[in-house]
Amino acid sequence: MVAGVADSWVTWWSNGLLTGGPRYLVAGLAGVTGLALWWRRRFPVLVAVVLLVAHTLVFTPLALAVALFTVGEVFRDRLRVLWAFGVAGCVADLAAARIGGPAWDWRGAAYSLALVTGSLIVGYAVAVRRDLTHSAQELARAAQGQLEITRRWHELLVEQARAQERREIARELHDVVSHRVGHMVMTATTLTVGSSAGDARVVEKAELIGSEGRAALEELREILGVLAPEHAAGGAPRAPQPGAGQLPELVERARANGQRVDLEVAGDPQALGTVVQHALYRMVQEALTNANKHAPGSEVRVVVDCRADGLHLEVVNTSATGSRLKAAVGSGSGLLGVRERAVLLGGYAEAGPCGDGFRLAVFVPGHAGPARSA
Repeated sequence: MVAGVADSWVTWWSNGLLTGGPRYLVAGLAGVTGLALWWRRRFPVLVAVVLLVAHTLVFTPLALAVALFTVGEVFRDRLRVLWAFGVAGCVADLAAARIGGPAWDWRGAAYSLALVTGSLIVGYAVAVRRDLTHSAQELARAAQGQLEITRRWHELLVEQARAQERREIARELHDVVSHRVGHMVMTATTLTVGSSAGDARVVEKAELIGSEGRAALEELREILGVLAPEHAAGGAPRAPQPGAGQLPELVERARANGQRVDLEVAGDPQALGTVVQHALYRMVQEALTNANKHAPGSEVRVVVDCRADGLHLEVVNTSATGSRLKAAVGSGSGLLGVRERAVLLGGYAEAGPCGDGFRLAVFVPGHAGPARSA
């Protein structure tokens, strides 16, 4: 509006068909023409037509350039409309410049035409560039979505492979361990009803073997339920995982098996978390098994101490006093499992010779219970 009024007021010799008319009329019409640009986004064609007429009358190239820029931007995919307004803009500009006054020349006409038609082309180019940018962004989002789908599909395939591997492990465990342990339990059962039934010591040992075997089968079924739930008998485990409360029973079974075990408890291990209690039970179980295999007849001392800084476990056994069984040769994977359990809980495990015996020490931080004596 300001540019139109100023141009009409100063350059009175180039005011289009109204050249020589009253300046207030020409300047006012130029200002109203600029005001029409307010509606250029809502009515681009109507505003452009109004500006073409106004340009012919009062020569407002700047306002016409803005209107044609909008037409080029809005109708970028309708070339006929662009050509029509391009030709109409040239005709209106030449008519206004040719009739506008004595100062007309080809140089000024070329400048005016470049301003008018160039705005139409620039509007078209800006709109095309914006569309291309939008398309590129859409393609990028589609590619990202496809990448996410591919990643999820890969994760699904990996999970399926893991599930298949777990099922295969479950089948192997069932075929090997369950079959062998089942035969052991059946053999032990026959000792309680056969010719050896009169020997109380044999019957006691046979019942212990059968009890341990059945407990092993029960735990095996629970493991199979984790590895392959769809093939597990009974679905979920039918008994809770052993914890600190079952340590006395574990020690009693070891004693019934001939081991000399002393259990000392300080603090309240049953106040520990379920995962910690289960790990404690398994670590004590593994320590007693190792002592029975590698140091038969030894004295074993188990100390469970719940302090303010965490859980302390110490299992110490003396040297062997009995003959070592041939089956006692192991791979050492039991102690490795103890270390892994401790590390997973944020602690550590140390194992090694202690005098003429062996010592296992485990620490798990941050699991303290109220002190009490066992």
